[in-house]
Formats: sequence, structure tokens, C-alpha cells
Amino acid sequence: MATVFTDMTISPEVVLPVAPPERSVADLLEQLGDVPPQRVRMVPCPGTATELGLLEARARGGRVCELIDGTLVEKTLGFYEARVATRVSFHIELHLQKARSGITVVGGDAYMRLFPGRVRVPDVAYVARERLPGGHVPRGPIANFGPDLAVEVLSESNTRGEMSRKLQDYFAGGSQLVWYIDPKTRTAEAYTTPERHTEIGEDGVLSGGQVLPGFELSLRQLFAEADEV
Repeated sequence: MATVFTDMTISPEVVLPVAPPERSVADLLEQLGDVPPQRVRMVPCPGTATELGLLEARARGGRVCELIDGTLVEKTLGFYEARVATRVSFHIELHLQKARSGITVVGGDAYMRLFPGRVRVPDVAYVARERLPGGHVPRGPIANFGPDLAVEVLSESNTRGEMSRKLQDYFAGGSQLVWYIDPKTRTAEAYTTPERHTEIGEDGVLSGGQVLPGFELSLRQLFAEADEV
């Protein structure tokens, strides 16, 4: 019988297979999507990390990490990227005040268990009310569900392989829409499946589609607000 985790629990220790001795660091980095090696935490040893280790890394060194295949990968978000994420969250919140259809959270401490052994921290996440356990905001350290809408603001250290893996994870965890926002080019990509996406230029609009009906946000407006001092 499958174990069911509530939003108040941490997944029990998972016994993971020991990597063969011929496995190299290069193999590990490739598996993780070619992330920069400085983002891969060596404690706990890659392949043995659990959700408890994820939370201990945060408590011990203030590092926000994601749990991927038993490995902790540090999540990086620069000041400007965080500013963009905050503005996206602000506009979604304004929309939700009228629609009252769910909640939105900004990443940092928003750990979300997409499925056993996989914990992601989206930069912004929207969750429909009906997917909240008991209709309430979870109080545990790790939410036991994925976002309906996941938003990632790309930083210099994000690789194409890493973001491809995230797409697979988000949709496997129940997401229906994923936005990748690129501050460098001031463009975005909106995914409705891992294979199907729409490219959005600087003059384009982020649309909530069926996930957030009626929501629209101009990219030009978004970046103008992020630049404002």
C-alpha cells in the first residue's frame, strides 16, 4: 500500500541505491541538468539527501535548496530576479482578491513536494483553492502538492537542461501552466505541457488561460515596474 503524506509531515527516509563506483561528478551534473557544480551541495552526500536534510541545510546555512534524486541543489535568485518575481506575485494577488479562487506564494521558503523524493521551490506559485488540503493553507514546512501555475524567473546559473527537468517535474506534480520569464531578454515562455509552449516577446502578455481565467500581465509593464525606484 502506498504511503500517503499529509502537509504536516516530512517524508520518511528513503533508501536510495548506492551509485556505482565508476560514476563520476560529470555524470551527476548531467543527471541534474548540467547545473553549475557550485550549486550542488556535498552534505549530505549526493544521492543520500532526504527532506530532513533539505530543511537542515536551510536552518544551518540559510541555503534554499531543491531535492532532486537524493541530491540537494542550491536555488539561486538574484536581487533583480527576485524583484520581478515579487511583481508577478503582486499582480496575481490583485487578481485573486477579485476572483477568490486560490492562493499565491513567493518562493524562498515555499517548498513543494511534487512527488516522493522531489521537492521544488518555484519563484512564484499559484494553487487553486480546491487543491488545498481541507481548503486551508498548509502549515507544515513542505506542502504536499505542486502548483497549478509555476513561475520561474531565469538567472545566469540556470541551464537549459535544468529548466527542462523542472518542466517535467512540475507537470508530473500536477501543474497545468508554467511560465519561464527571462529578465535578460525581457521575454517569456508559457508552457501548457513540457513539449508545448508559446514564446512571448517584450510587447506580449502573460495570460492565465484556463488556470487563472481573466488574468493578463504585460511583460513591458512587468519590467517597467521591476526597474522603478
